[in-house]
Amino acid sequence: MATIKTVYLGELRTENIHLQSGNTVITDAPTDNRGKGEYFSPTDLLATALGSCIMTIMGIKARDNNIDLKGTTVDVTKIMASEPRRVAEVIVDFYFPKKNYSDEEKRIIESVAGTSPVPLSLHPYLNQIIKFNW
Repeated sequence: MATIKTVYLGELRTENIHLQSGNTVITDAPTDNRGKGEYFSPTDLLATALGSCIMTIMGIKARDNNIDLKGTTVDVTKIMASEPRRVAEVIVDFYFPKKNYSDEEKRIIESVAGTSPVPLSLHPYLNQIIKFNW
């Protein structure tokens, strides 16, 4: 059974429907690739998925170890390459709230950063830089 249904809306725009929930995500081609850039591009979503997946697996590990990560944010920077046009690098900067985390808590959280499904599914040519700002 399909997970997502995508409809091409024209003008380099798609509507993507998550079939289980009915939620939708619109994508546009970026302005540097003849699009309008009014929504996330597909490569923006790839970079977003990387940061979000790492945050999720850290949240699971934190919950299992009674570590409070609420308020943690992540800034994701996508860097494109040409010939072939592709995502060459994603920089993922985590910013943790000032909660006096112990060194052991930091180690526990940082230890799972590259072990979630998205980072493990991406091609090894994609440079993934993960930074922790405690």
